[in-house]
Amino acid sequence: MKKIDIKKADQEKIVGTYARYDLVADSGKGAVCVDEKGKEYIDFTAGIGVNSLGFCDEGWVKAVTKQLKKLQHVSNLFYTEPQARVAELLTARTGLSKVFFSNSGAEANEVAIKAARKYSNNKYGNDINWITTLENSFHGRTMAAITATGQESYHKDFYPFLGNFSYCKPNDLEDLQKNVTDKTCAIMLEIIQGEGGVVNLKKEFLQEVEELCRRKDMVFIVDEVQTGIGRTGTLFAYEQFGIKPDIVTFAKGIGGGLPIGGALFGEKVCDVLGPGNHGTTYGGNPVACAGALEVLTRMDEAFLKEVAEKGEYMKKKLLSMPSVVSVSGMGLMIGVEIEGKEAKAVVAAALENGLMSLTAKDKIRLLPPLTITYEEIDKGLKILEDVLK
Repeated sequence: MKKIDIKKADQEKIVGTYARYDLVADSGKGAVCVDEKGKEYIDFTAGIGVNSLGFCDEGWVKAVTKQLKKLQHVSNLFYTEPQARVAELLTARTGLSKVFFSNSGAEANEVAIKAARKYSNNKYGNDINWITTLENSFHGRTMAAITATGQESYHKDFYPFLGNFSYCKPNDLEDLQKNVTDKTCAIMLEIIQGEGGVVNLKKEFLQEVEELCRRKDMVFIVDEVQTGIGRTGTLFAYEQFGIKPDIVTFAKGIGGGLPIGGALFGEKVCDVLGPGNHGTTYGGNPVACAGALEVLTRMDEAFLKEVAEKGEYMKKKLLSMPSVVSVSGMGLMIGVEIEGKEAKAVVAAALENGLMSLTAKDKIRLLPPLTITYEEIDKGLKILEDVLK
């Protein structure tokens, strides 16, 4: 195959929906990415939280390759072992009842929205179908998921949207009460608002949402697309708040780099959807499920404890750096508020010096692989500190 100018081809032939950084990624191992010229970068992005085991983890590669040689796809008209095994693991570890597999977080949120409305329609008729989400939230870019997203910047240019969504202020119990009416069928939220700036929700707010949903027989949906699968130091972040949602959506880190997502359904809603109500050609693909099985098997109690410890280690170091005002998030999902500098400029400068990082609103966002070593953490934080100086 002839050599091409990658950046030129991208700019001329790929729809310009991404403001790419000036890096052509060529290879990687663990938390180190290598560009096409051989320069190494410490990765504090994990592909926006996807590469939970880092680049080219040996166990993950072996599991995926073994499945690739056996069966790469067969569709959901038939049974496959990897899909059944992932479903067994997820339900056993959460106590939730059933799983629907999708390809992405947006698709997972779509099925959650449909299930919530069908639950209410079946039980109470078609008038009770409003869904309350939070301002500053992000649930995806498909039409239902973007409607659920409580940020005007994502809505601009794409009207009209689905009807019957309302938005309440995060952590505001009074505003929650105003938004939830007799027409509301579900409340949907993130435990930590990732794209919204790594904003933590408060325990009392989350518990009040759960109590309200139970009292009014609404469906409680928790979007764990970014917070789930070990990212916050537990398999799902909601486990740390004494709540149990009716539906939990997930994606990103479960595939370890392959596209897979889904929704876990509790007993209340696990039989709402039947044949023909929803579907996907690729969801629960056996190769993606083989990768997910490796990811989930690795995430035992010791692994998750280490994720939490690494997160605390990073937070402590970050708080001692110049220009850092505060640090938010949980585990290895970290938001860094800075003053006197622009987050985008800091991230761009850090990249030049060998560190891949992200932004979220006006914060620096760090989502390193969960397997990152302390040596790699220190190396990445040193680059960030030097840029902030």
